[in-house]
Amino acid sequence: MPHSPRVSIQTADFDLSTEVAALRADDAGVGAVASFVGTVRDRHGEQAGVSAMELEHYPGMTEAAIEAMIDEAMRRFPLRGVRVIHRVGLLRPGDQIVLVVTTSAHRGAAFQGCEFLMDYLKTQAPFWKKETTPDGARWVDARVADDEALARWGLRSGNAG
Repeated sequence: MPHSPRVSIQTADFDLSTEVAALRADDAGVGAVASFVGTVRDRHGEQAGVSAMELEHYPGMTEAAIEAMIDEAMRRFPLRGVRVIHRVGLLRPGDQIVLVVTTSAHRGAAFQGCEFLMDYLKTQAPFWKKETTPDGARWVDARVADDEALARWGLRSGNAG
């Protein structure tokens, strides 16, 4: 069975159990699997609800940037495998937007690797997000809290103002 690529940028939805099974296939050394599935949410409650989010990226550049961060995660933590899927295009609240799965011999490394990669994706991965609300469409800026989460790994982004 051929292994999935480590990074996929796609418009299609994904299935968590299928991705985990593919990552674990033929690796009896996996003792832990950690996963994160992010979904599009209505960030602003009922006042100015988000009806859609559109994500754009630079093909090739985005995948290379995420591959480099996976390499860094593999250097920092004893991970056996990593899978990152990020969707692009038009998404609605409730849609899955991102998947990060890590495998390791032990749970601590799997959790840390997964969290490290999500903190990176929120701040450094070259995606551009536009939300549509009743007030119109607007590009989403980075948040200070996301930069702070990345900083605990010894990395700086400076994206948020």
